[in-house]
Amino acid sequence: MASSVSQQAYNSAVEKLAAGTGSATAAQLATIADEILSVAVLLRAQPGLRRALTDPSRAGTERAELLRSLLAGKLSEATVDTLTTLVSGRFSKPSELLDVTERLGAEVLLRSSEKAGTLADVEDELFRFGQIVGGNAELAVTLSDPGATTSRRVKLVEDLLKGKAQPVTVRLVEVALEGFLGRTFDSSLTRLVELTAAKRDREVAYVTVAKPLSDADEQALADKLSGLYDRPVSLKIDVDPSIIGGVAVRIGSDLYDGTIVRRLNAARQAIAR
Repeated sequence: MASSVSQQAYNSAVEKLAAGTGSATAAQLATIADEILSVAVLLRAQPGLRRALTDPSRAGTERAELLRSLLAGKLSEATVDTLTTLVSGRFSKPSELLDVTERLGAEVLLRSSEKAGTLADVEDELFRFGQIVGGNAELAVTLSDPGATTSRRVKLVEDLLKGKAQPVTVRLVEVALEGFLGRTFDSSLTRLVELTAAKRDREVAYVTVAKPLSDADEQALADKLSGLYDRPVSLKIDVDPSIIGGVAVRIGSDLYDGTIVRRLNAARQAIAR
């Protein structure tokens, strides 16, 4: 989690980018996002650079000029201006710079998707891909293998998703492969689903059922949860016959478990006492 000072630096960078890209197209935003994420890759590989760009003994303008000297002429002016604004802020520790740079790149990708009108598709595709990976042990191991090069895993993802998902979805899966915000691959995917939903001003509800819900039941559940949380809710449904019946819902740290298997386990424990 970002500290309050790094959050301030992030907010300043977001404002700078928004001011400079108000009329940017979805494609232009996607390009800027790729550039920001390429800098994140550089920061991950160069801990010395992270330390230099967050050194509290250097003035913010000095840190900004250091980064500008590295990026000028190689990346777009909007990207350079945004990232120099970012590093001129303060950070509690060097690793926070990597985290907020990754987060900024993901945010700009989501802005490009919003501009293209594909945010809902991206949200659903990220979740569905996570389900596919979770249901295939070999694929899960391959994509999470730290011994495999990122380029090899990216190629596998591109082969799997080419022509089947939005370009932003594919790029965000690649971001997850890098370990978004220091997370594991599956946790990165989950966080990116939640960020995409938040961009749509929605809460994510992870729902587990024994068999698929009808459209009417799905809508009724979404309406009920939206009323409880006073915010639109995006359902992410997983069908798991092992729960026998009932439904389990997780929203953030809240868990509502009304499954038959939970009731049976509770009954067994009561009898055992």
